[in-house]
Amino acid sequence: MVTPSELNRSIESLPTKSAKIRALAARGMKRADIARLLGVRYQHVRNVLEHDKVQNDESNVGDVGGSSSLSGQALPSSSVKLRVGPDGRIVVPAAFREAVGVKEGDVFFARLENGEIHLLTPRAASVRASAIIRQFVPEGVSLVDELIAERRQVTKR
Repeated sequence: MVTPSELNRSIESLPTKSAKIRALAARGMKRADIARLLGVRYQHVRNVLEHDKVQNDESNVGDVGGSSSLSGQALPSSSVKLRVGPDGRIVVPAAFREAVGVKEGDVFFARLENGEIHLLTPRAASVRASAIIRQFVPEGVSLVDELIAERRQVTKR
């Protein structure tokens, strides 16, 4: 059995409380015991360890259902299991974010279709909107040129 003083000596060189929490958890200590030993709240210990678990889950996104490609770049599996967190938050795995080129603060568009939630980047939403509009515009017709010509006619009147 390791004494608390031996544990303190083994972690005293670690730079942060989070690093100490990780080291003690790796030794098999329970969260409540870690909190008491370090003099921090249980919630702090839990947050550090849960955050690490989410980070590990993100980095372990595997090729579950085959991969696709976007501009020659290999994409992760098109299907992964995600958990809904506090306030309905869902973490999009890093491999997915990198594959579509989004970073913190960027915007996604969400739509509900047949009981499924689809997330679109602004670029993907634009491509989708262009495809819808193209169905109603004959090939070779420029809507921009038509709009400019129409505005010029209105101005002449």
